Amino acid sequence: MPLTRSVSVTSLSGLDEWDEEFDLEDAVLFEIAWEVANKVGGIYTVIQTKARLTSEEWGENYFLVGPYTESNVRTQVELIEPTNGVLRRTIDKMNASGCKFAAQCDEPPCILAHFHEWLAGLGLVLCRNRRLPVATIFTTHATLLGRYLCAGNVDFYNNLSQFNVDKEAGDRQIYHRYCIERAAAHCTHVFTTVSQITAIEAEHLLKRKPDLVTPNGLNVKKFSAMHEFQNLHAQSKARIQEFVRGHFYGHLDFNLDKCLFFFIAGRYEFCNKGADIFLEALARLNYLLRVNHSEVTVVAFFIMPARTNNFNVETLKGQAVRKQLWDTAHAVKEKFGKKLYESLLVGQLPDVSKMLDKEDFTMMKRAIFSTQRHSQPPVCTHNMLEDSSDPILTCIRRIGLFNGSADRVKVIFHPEFLSSTSPLLPMDYEEFVRGCHLGVFPSYYEPWGYTPAECTVMGIPSVSTNLSGFGCFMEEHIADPSAYGIYILDRRFRSIDESCHQLTSFLFQFCQQSRRQRIIQRNRTERLSDLLDWRYLGRYYISARHMALAKAFPDTYCYEPQEPPSTQGFRYPRPASVPPSPALSRHSSPHHSEAEDEDDERYDEDLEAEKDRQNIRQPFSLPLRNKGALPYSMAASEGDGSPAPSPPSSIPSPPSSITSPSDSMCSEKN
Repeated sequence: MPLTRSVSVTSLSGLDEWDEEFDLEDAVLFEIAWEVANKVGGIYTVIQTKARLTSEEWGENYFLVGPYTESNVRTQVELIEPTNGVLRRTIDKMNASGCKFAAQCDEPPCILAHFHEWLAGLGLVLCRNRRLPVATIFTTHATLLGRYLCAGNVDFYNNLSQFNVDKEAGDRQIYHRYCIERAAAHCTHVFTTVSQITAIEAEHLLKRKPDLVTPNGLNVKKFSAMHEFQNLHAQSKARIQEFVRGHFYGHLDFNLDKCLFFFIAGRYEFCNKGADIFLEALARLNYLLRVNHSEVTVVAFFIMPARTNNFNVETLKGQAVRKQLWDTAHAVKEKFGKKLYESLLVGQLPDVSKMLDKEDFTMMKRAIFSTQRHSQPPVCTHNMLEDSSDPILTCIRRIGLFNGSADRVKVIFHPEFLSSTSPLLPMDYEEFVRGCHLGVFPSYYEPWGYTPAECTVMGIPSVSTNLSGFGCFMEEHIADPSAYGIYILDRRFRSIDESCHQLTSFLFQFCQQSRRQRIIQRNRTERLSDLLDWRYLGRYYISARHMALAKAFPDTYCYEPQEPPSTQGFRYPRPASVPPSPALSRHSSPHHSEAEDEDDERYDEDLEAEKDRQNIRQPFSLPLRNKGALPYSMAASEGDGSPAPSPPSSIPSPPSSITSPSDSMCSEKN
């Protein structure tokens, strides 16, 4: 059975037929953010991946506005000359005042400005203060005060309603920035957040309930590898294994074929990103693997940028030793192969005792001696500037994970982002993720969470939490997330120790899976890709823009949201095969190499994919139209509860309230 993508972007019913009922030629969209062509965090990914879909909707009437940085402009921006005379004069005047600007469009009567985060919020406040005829949207991806409070190790979510926000902002010397963010939230026509958990946070800290939740998506085509994604996993895993061979030279006393690669990546926020609970769970996992005499070894990578001054010499030496061993083995193989060929060429069986001479043995002995090591493999790949006070290294010293020979859990701290040009681990982030087995992101404060989303679209299982936007989104759409390789850790209603115990259980259960079970799980994880595609999630941004235009220009646009019937939307049921990753099943592809054919239970990838496809339904459309157009009837018919006939054209349905896609989900009918 070929491991092809079972649900493609175009198989989501209706997504390839998005026709709008209103005319956007008379409107222009400006999207303003500090991370336009300026990578700082996740907002850069939001704007970059969403730009294509927005351009398809707005055409040349779509502009992105951000800081002008010469180095970024050279690599990410193509400068163009405006054709419109009024626009050209405006830009010339801005350039004369020191503002760099590049744009092209016709002059429209209706302007829509979408501001991201408090850094751009000042422009929104000034637009409203000067009564400019501009429809505005303000999106907070994470509240400023919320991030500061969580970094201070407070019980944030259980005390949201009790914080004196003015005092807390003042105590942290961010009151001026907090006021800008709060003013932008109150002045805007439409206020949105990226997740339900952030909507609750914004309601308490910014004192306004968001109008819509606009989940973050990805350009799935960028990651889509069709049937190759399993092969790409194997290729990338082999490259990581090569790095591990060098890093643990002299102490490579574990089987790499039974080695699992876990990782955590992101900004270095030790508690907010969950690195603290991950390390504690790894210590407990190490104990469980040792007392159960497991043959599995876990190598956990921490990819978090910190202050360093150079690579660790011992780490670089390990890669050099590995390369030397490879060159030695290759040279001996070449000589052996040549003698073997010449012997067979004359019709004689080779004399094995004469195939290798003393020089060959001397070369191999030197290579073996070079692998001797009297110290433990390093935990950190770089020289840290603040080694004694670094949170990760301090925690590692406390729990005792020093990469000893008896440890079944090894830790590698790589304190800089990955790069394909690195002399140590020459892999970019996407390739590294594909080669790992599990991404672990037990964040306490994560308004959305792009790292587990990127794992999902590449078919890599991940651990998220019910305090992250991604985790909540998946819980809303999937009946049994763990069956699809999405493990949701409870950090909202459990203590830290209980959450750590649950995470340890997730990791230990994952270690007990066979290779075939992991293949099946990756198939299921990859099928969730379309759930995170902008082709689906972009409709929430469309809805926010429609609402803002209707509020700012009521004589031109009309927005009529209605509660969707309960039969709308889609939801992934639990897979037919039980348990979620069956240990005893047959006919998987690629075929497994372990003896697991003791039962008649079958796993059919195509059958499961077809059932998932049947559970994807197109939500009803709530179009924004010119006032002259009569709205379609969206009410359900009395008696049978079935929805009224939909309009002739297929239009994506925007949400009608703060609730994210859960309001438009259907329950599985067996």
